[in-house]
Amino acid sequence: MTLVVITGGARSGKSRAAEQLAASRALAGMPVTVAVFGSESDAEMTDRIGHHRAHRPEGFATLPAEDSLSWLAAVPADALLVVDCLGTCVGRAMLEVWDACAATDTAADGDMTDAAELPAGFEAAFVAKLSAIVSAIAERPGDTIVVTNEVGDGVVPAFATGRIFRDELGRANRALIDIADAAYFAVGGRLIDLTVAPRDIHWPTD
Repeated sequence: MTLVVITGGARSGKSRAAEQLAASRALAGMPVTVAVFGSESDAEMTDRIGHHRAHRPEGFATLPAEDSLSWLAAVPADALLVVDCLGTCVGRAMLEVWDACAATDTAADGDMTDAAELPAGFEAAFVAKLSAIVSAIAERPGDTIVVTNEVGDGVVPAFATGRIFRDELGRANRALIDIADAAYFAVGGRLIDLTVAPRDIHWPTD
């Protein structure tokens, strides 16, 4: 099993890079399954999803994920899996955990984006679910390309769930990159090879 991680900001070229890499494997005869997590919540999002679908290479199987984890069982073991993208999957996981915790905590605020108090057990349950997602992706027998997001370069989110999402996605990225066979940072349409980048920092020498 080979794991490749491509991270970057919005419109950085990370999905395009993943598609190019997957297409090269498809030419060698490997089936490709693309797991997608976006939902058509409004007209603009519907257009975005349509754009991605239209530009996906022919022959790629698309798997619309219905939740944050069970979709993985539907990916053939011999297929190259493209996760596009982990950030959206993590957002879906957060919604699932919020709904489950809020259902048992009647004192919790109903608005996840501006909650004065988080439901009891929310953060621990979210961390556990995200750990399960990362482990399941890392342990699958087939080759995998994970497209993910760098979300910690902007302002600190104004609400608690936004801060938790940012922190935990960052930790998930680090966990996957640590075990990846290759990892890249996409910026401005170019790719920086993280595989050869040092893990530790040293004082410069003369």
